[in-house]
Amino acid sequence: MSARALIVYESMFGNTERIARAVRDGLQEYVETETVPVNRAPDVVPADVRLVVVGGPTHAFSMSRLSTRQEAGKQDDLVTPVEVGIREWLAALKPPAGTKAPRVATFDTRIARVRRLPGSAARSAAKLLRRLGYRLLSTSESFFVNETTGPIQDVEIKRAERWGRDLGRLLTDAAKTA
Repeated sequence: MSARALIVYESMFGNTERIARAVRDGLQEYVETETVPVNRAPDVVPADVRLVVVGGPTHAFSMSRLSTRQEAGKQDDLVTPVEVGIREWLAALKPPAGTKAPRVATFDTRIARVRRLPGSAARSAAKLLRRLGYRLLSTSESFFVNETTGPIQDVEIKRAERWGRDLGRLLTDAAKTA
């Protein structure tokens, strides 16, 4: 059975999905990679998955909540309503089975004009994943959108693809030293 990566993302306006797909494009140079919206993500990581990448928007300094998604849903540009976000998915996610926990990496999207604000969906997700017993592969990464609904700049898409390649190299190196 060959190793693979799984990218789980939450996206209402399409920006986080675009980042997830760019990360996939960089990562799959190293490992077979699948992107899955959070509402279709498994609550048990399959045994052949060696890396789980989790991404979502930063709402109110952390991962989205039902109330923050409902508020965001009132905007005219809503693309996809999200009933289950990464917060709820992580709450249902089972700890890794066996002694070889998959590696994890997290990212978020946030508004560019408030880059210095505290809080991060990616860092919050990473903390929960560590508590569950998953092993961090990399520090969390943030990608910036112009406004709540976007658009996301092409430079951020390119940066996400580079980050995906970096994750692929790190995963390859980790497998060699294991």
